[in-house]
Amino acid sequence: MAWHGGTVADLSQQVVTEFDEQLGQTMQLSRSSLRAYRARLASLRQLLFEVGVHDAPPRRRPWSRTLEQRFAEVAMAEAIRTVLLRYVQTRASVLRPRSVESLVNDLLPFAEFLTAHHPDLTTLRDLERHHVEEFLIWNRSRPWRGRKARPQPVSAAVAQAAVLSLRNLLEDIAGWSWAEAPTGRLVFAADVPKLDRPLPRALPPDVDARLMVAVADLPDRFARTGLLVLRGAGLRVGELLDVELDAVVDYGPAGTWLRVPLGKLATERSVPLDEAILAALDQWAQRRGVHRPIPHPRTGRPTDFLFTEHGRRLGATRLRNGLLAAAEAAGLRGPAGQPLTVTPHQLRHTYATALANAGMSLQALMALLGHVTPEMTIRYATLASPTLRGAYDEAMGKMRRQLALTPVGRPIVPDKISWLASEMLKTRVAHGYCSRHESQGPCPYANICETCDNYTPAAEFEPALTDQLADVRALQDDAEERGWTAEQERHRHVATALEGHLNSIRPR
Repeated sequence: MAWHGGTVADLSQQVVTEFDEQLGQTMQLSRSSLRAYRARLASLRQLLFEVGVHDAPPRRRPWSRTLEQRFAEVAMAEAIRTVLLRYVQTRASVLRPRSVESLVNDLLPFAEFLTAHHPDLTTLRDLERHHVEEFLIWNRSRPWRGRKARPQPVSAAVAQAAVLSLRNLLEDIAGWSWAEAPTGRLVFAADVPKLDRPLPRALPPDVDARLMVAVADLPDRFARTGLLVLRGAGLRVGELLDVELDAVVDYGPAGTWLRVPLGKLATERSVPLDEAILAALDQWAQRRGVHRPIPHPRTGRPTDFLFTEHGRRLGATRLRNGLLAAAEAAGLRGPAGQPLTVTPHQLRHTYATALANAGMSLQALMALLGHVTPEMTIRYATLASPTLRGAYDEAMGKMRRQLALTPVGRPIVPDKISWLASEMLKTRVAHGYCSRHESQGPCPYANICETCDNYTPAAEFEPALTDQLADVRALQDDAEERGWTAEQERHRHVATALEGHLNSIRPR
């Protein structure tokens, strides 16, 4: 105001921009001091937008570079730079901003490789297969570049993305009949690195419970609310941050639902909300205040986002920091005793795994998660599935029973002493033995004939019945020692019946 000499209503965007430009020229400031001044100017721009002096909201990243600047910063042949820039600008007409950023990050390493290893190559028209083969080897071992520069090879996913973008570039410009396109096909499906397909990293139930208790006590209201919604609705972080103020819809008998905006896979969906999540969202909406709608970064449409503070959209950093703080407060530790690292996306995995294991159909789970292919959803059905566990236990029970009856080097029917000592639900019948694994439960047909009222013994079967009675009494004592009360009672009932049968056929 002192520099301009006017009123607040006169502080146009041009005035603030001119002051910003002259600030670094007229004052001897350190880099940190200049950053602090410009942070205050950013707050001023936001304030002027909220009170209606400025019609357009301030740019979130005024230092971001244009496509022309990105390609001008990397040394490459001018003809190659022209083709790559033209290609990216063409693809940008149909891609989302983040996809364009990823495409640039994939193509710039290829341009750097050509400049460093083949400086004589000045046009993509002269590109040959051996150039691509050398790039494939270099690409897999190259270090990280850009803001995440690290002295280690890039991940397999980054290497794969670079190869896929190169293949798409060459195939597209050939299909579009660009004069700069190589004459033949240079990148094949076998050149694309294969990625591992790990299972979703869902949290174990005990860790999940302890973590969410700690989340409820976080001092950061945004982290507390956002993490609760991520866990209770299975949203991606980007979807959460894009939720709009009117996204909660009450459908009466069908309950309250959250309209999830277009996300990673460009699909919109609705998910049901329980009382705890609905209460947290209502509380946040009441305390966030009233802000002017700001342009949507994807469509430019004025949008009233739910998760804003002081007129600015909130980011994922506070969610990640809040989750780490909750893990620390809950005392969660890794295998080596270090604090357990948990990511917000793991809450989505935990949400989906819990529903799959509770018996939700894959079609319903696919709709809740916003997946476009069943393969993406099937992964959750293989994590601690009760169906798989039940089938496994049933098969193991059969295997144990078979192994007990057919030990290696011994006859199929075990000797009497081994059978009596085995860990089985044993039944002695007049014509042989029966062994049944404990996990299968008692047999409903055990000694059904001996205990039947219609059973009529004959005198010639007295030795067999006497031998059977002795075994049943031994089984009764064995069950008593093992604490198998039901088995002990069953054998007692059979012994009583056998004693009655023997008394009926023995001479008086």
